[in-house]
Amino acid sequence: MDIEKVKSDLQERLTEARYEHTLRVTDTAMKLAETFHESTEKVRIAALFHDYCKYDSLDEMKKEIQSNSVLPDLLLSYHHELWHGPVASIRIEEKYAVTDQEIKDAIFFHTTGRANMTKLDKIIFLADYIEPGRAFPGVDEVRNTAKTDLTRACYQAARNTILFLMEKNRTVYPASFHAYNDLNQQVFGGNRNEY
Repeated sequence: MDIEKVKSDLQERLTEARYEHTLRVTDTAMKLAETFHESTEKVRIAALFHDYCKYDSLDEMKKEIQSNSVLPDLLLSYHHELWHGPVASIRIEEKYAVTDQEIKDAIFFHTTGRANMTKLDKIIFLADYIEPGRAFPGVDEVRNTAKTDLTRACYQAARNTILFLMEKNRTVYPASFHAYNDLNQQVFGGNRNEY
């Protein structure tokens, strides 16, 4: 894949700020890939394309979700900020012939996470959360954890996101709860069903 061509295409599709965010996510993801021994080729592609459909019209994304059997209709019941990852996972196959399911899944779930996240899923999910342009309560703790423990950092990010949404009285997409529960089990082990 011609990475420079991809970057040029992204510059045309995204705002300047979102394009800069994409580059920071890619740099962060590449560092995580080196630290945690993941394919840098897959990481680079997933990171570059994670926000590919960020500025597609809501009508276009809604039609894609409704017409594509791979995309769950459930998405339409939640905030449209969740739509761009799943839609991008379809569009990059159509436009760039990206057929690697692991890459497509990492793009699909980069906002919500999911249970049984692969290492690639975790890297893209986390890089999007901790890239240097992000500044919000709790992000520095997650950045520090990410230096040594990928799964625990993802757990912290998932926990923080769910708490933030709950404090705002926003709905939480089910995959995010599944991600949190699964990461909790991975980090703390054992049966944590006790109160």
